[in-house]
Amino acid sequence: MAEIDGLLKMMTDNGSSDLHLKVGSPPAVRLNGRLVVLRDLPILTPEATSKLATSMMDERQKSSFENHRELDFAYSLPGVGRFRVNVFHQRGSVGMTLRRVTTERAGIESLGLPPVVRRLAEEPRGLVLVTGTAGSGKTTTLAAMIDHINHTREGHIVTIEDPIEVLHQDAKCIINQREIGIDTESYADALRHVVRQDPDVVLIGEMRDHETVAAALTAAEIGNLVLSTLHTIDATETINRIIDFFPPYQQKQTRLMLASTLKGIISMRLIPSINGGLVPAVEVMVMTGTIREYIMDSEKTYLIRDAMEEGEYYGMQTFDQSLLSLYSQNRITMDDAVAMAGNAHDFKIKVRALGVTAEQATQTGIY
Repeated sequence: MAEIDGLLKMMTDNGSSDLHLKVGSPPAVRLNGRLVVLRDLPILTPEATSKLATSMMDERQKSSFENHRELDFAYSLPGVGRFRVNVFHQRGSVGMTLRRVTTERAGIESLGLPPVVRRLAEEPRGLVLVTGTAGSGKTTTLAAMIDHINHTREGHIVTIEDPIEVLHQDAKCIINQREIGIDTESYADALRHVVRQDPDVVLIGEMRDHETVAAALTAAEIGNLVLSTLHTIDATETINRIIDFFPPYQQKQTRLMLASTLKGIISMRLIPSINGGLVPAVEVMVMTGTIREYIMDSEKTYLIRDAMEEGEYYGMQTFDQSLLSLYSQNRITMDDAVAMAGNAHDFKIKVRALGVTAEQATQTGIY
């Protein structure tokens, strides 16, 4: 077994989500959201790290890495799992981050996601976004939504990914998965042609530039269900980020287009669970007449959060409402909930309103 395979097997055996390899330090893993340096392993040398990286690459990938100095690709290890790999240069040496991708697709409910996520996956057309920072569960959530669509309706699903992380098999749907650099040159190139491939559902791995965002909005506008991700922390920031992809003279038209195509935004954060592992805190925005008005009017966009707080009937919730629910179910600690809350003081007031005892309040630092 190659040295990198041994590290990946160790990482998988102890339940880590990420492996970090950096010259001058021992390997490190992310376990239950926290980075742990494996100090019992040798410090990595430049030669060793470079060898570990190239051992996973084919000739095309080696050439691309040499030319561009960084590379994303997927690596499969039979009997162990599938990994998303990012190789880069830092201070003249090679560094790597490898993320374990769950190949066994979990259902929407088993992931702890609210029922509205299922409803958004069942939308016949429009744009649904899953957002969050790196490692927040976006890929797993999208895989669950695609799996739900694949088993509940007939249609053609096209995914455009960089790289392909979760492999899907045809069930009720036909699924074509395309990888940047292997099957197509870029997201923009793939999206220019996808409308001629008779898709019902289009998954875009990430909306990372103006051209990709414009193509995604167009695909949603002409009748496809488009699923994608953004590295934004909540619904309001997501709206503003999409608008900011466009020059000022196009932003009013973009707001109108977004208001007519967007169906919902699911924002993710993973929090350590009291029972071990991680649990998702989920903010959900669903398109309503009020939300549509707030998107179209730039001076009212900041009010989206207020509409979400009052939109329980539609399945909406803010992060603070999700955190409050998780805390009241005794699934997360007060310290972790407060750390993730939008406003720590307001969150503590909401917890007091739940009617916790004086002893609980003292233990959790509410008073």
